Amino acid sequence: MKPHYLLGLALINTALAATSPDERRTNYFRAETESLARRAETVLTDATRWRTQRDTFRKQLFEMLGLEPLPQRGDLKPVVTGKVERDGIVVEKLHFQSLPGLYVTANLYLPKEITRPLPTILYLSGHGPVIKNGVSYGNKVSYQHHGIWFARHGYACLVLDTLQLGEIQGLHHGTYREGMWWWNSRGYTPAGVEAWNSIRALDYLETRSEVDKTRFGATGRSGGGAYSWWIVALDDRIKAAAPVAGITDLHNHVIDGTVEGHCDCMFTVNTYGWDYAQVAALAAPRPLLIANTDRDSIFPLEGVVRVHALVRNIYRSYNAETNLGLLISEGPHKDTQDLQVPVFRWFNRFLKGADPLIEQAAVKQFEPEELKVFSTLPVDAINTNIHDSFVAIAKPDPPPSPGERDRLLNELLEKSFRGWPDEKPNGIAETLTATRVNDIEVENCELTSQSHVSLQLRIAKHQARPAKMSLVIVDELPEAHTLTTAEWSEKLKTSAYAFFAPRGLGADSWTGDAKKQAQIRRRFMLLGQTLDSMRVWDIRQAIQSLRAKYPSVPLRLEGSGPHGVNLLYAALFENGIEGITLGDLPSSHRLGPDYLNVLRITDVPAVLKMVETKCPVTVQGLAAGK
Repeated sequence: MKPHYLLGLALINTALAATSPDERRTNYFRAETESLARRAETVLTDATRWRTQRDTFRKQLFEMLGLEPLPQRGDLKPVVTGKVERDGIVVEKLHFQSLPGLYVTANLYLPKEITRPLPTILYLSGHGPVIKNGVSYGNKVSYQHHGIWFARHGYACLVLDTLQLGEIQGLHHGTYREGMWWWNSRGYTPAGVEAWNSIRALDYLETRSEVDKTRFGATGRSGGGAYSWWIVALDDRIKAAAPVAGITDLHNHVIDGTVEGHCDCMFTVNTYGWDYAQVAALAAPRPLLIANTDRDSIFPLEGVVRVHALVRNIYRSYNAETNLGLLISEGPHKDTQDLQVPVFRWFNRFLKGADPLIEQAAVKQFEPEELKVFSTLPVDAINTNIHDSFVAIAKPDPPPSPGERDRLLNELLEKSFRGWPDEKPNGIAETLTATRVNDIEVENCELTSQSHVSLQLRIAKHQARPAKMSLVIVDELPEAHTLTTAEWSEKLKTSAYAFFAPRGLGADSWTGDAKKQAQIRRRFMLLGQTLDSMRVWDIRQAIQSLRAKYPSVPLRLEGSGPHGVNLLYAALFENGIEGITLGDLPSSHRLGPDYLNVLRITDVPAVLKMVETKCPVTVQGLAAGK
């Protein structure tokens, strides 16, 4: 016959196995995605609300790209390092500094003969690296045929290199593969750098006598399509836009999993819980062509069509539906003529007021070496580590006054924990089994933290109503039989212990290797959450559940490493904590855990000081690192 505690464990595992952790996680992501989609639909089908709040939405987008406040527009220090000519066009090789030391390399394509200022295209390059013998020539080389076509047909066209794939190589993959989750905490995304470089590129173009600054257009494909969305949404100087394969909705990214095919430059820090049609709608009522292929695996057709349908509501409200186009061509995720020709026609129509027959194809003509800007890379470049400085962080402050503390809490709720649910917690964890061995009772409870999030809480106590209780946050719940030993019997005489594993841990662990776990974490980001911010919510629900289950019993908290930081933040928002014991506490969110934008507001030492004004805190060692 099985011991009582083994029977208890079998029962709790049977209950939780009704749906697997992976199924619950999938259902959670689906529900959260659908909630944000409904919210976006509400906004985009209410023309009056959109018109009234458009400026607010644009300001939010600046913020979610790390551009609020906007960096200072300093001296661009433009330099043309050389020119090449061929078949009636001139290509200038140039660079400018969008911030001091943040170099942007580019090629400016011009007709050789210019009699008046030209309509001008800002072409944003996608992920097309050109690297030979360890030397990067920039992804501008991959997209030269677009610049050539525009110059041959009476346009100026500036083709930009991107941060990661330019001649000076930065980084787009901080959360994707480098484990730099602190990008979330800093409120940093390389999408912000690409947006800023595009804004500054327009500033540069305005200085050129060859350019008609009243006729700017923006286009690009894939990653360049995404950057086209950022610039048309942020800058009204863009009079017409044709992003190609650069946008789809959260359903595709989160539920269908296309996030796994995209680096961080494709996404904002989604503080305000947007779906991507809200970005696209900021183009209205200016001419906008949404272009895609029908078999694009990372920008699926269904999502692109959904985005277009929502944006069309806004164009209709401006009586400008003829300014919105949807181009779907046959093919995979590829730069095809079927996409290029309608884009060329779009700009002819809206920047030139003409629609001639397109007789020439876009063809590459230059070798990478001919288009290279730098012979030697500048020693003062900050491109490689721009993520360390692009978004300012909060300065260390003394313990805040009560009024300042309330302001900080509100800001955290607004910017870091906005993804917490509005729903009320269940209150009491449901006891699934209870096992007694001698004078020790072990309760196995199920706690519903929010819809589709069911977690285990294991309580060990010496008597029915303990004198005090300790909530311990763990990766794995201790086995019931380990809590019924003589050692624990003595320990439980003075305090009951509740062990709790937040989502993604213990019995709620998700399958998959490290790469898969990283992509799960990135899905939280797209929903305006982080995994750790939702673990803080889980801990708050565990605290409230124990209070409801054992009213008036003093409650202490214990946790180590990232759990310790999550406990601190839970204690910020919960009252009546008797005390907290922490071990190996990270000294900064740079070391973890990550919550959206938190380093723009505060950091671990300041939060520790705030919690110490509410209850005693014992820190038993700091985690290694700066």
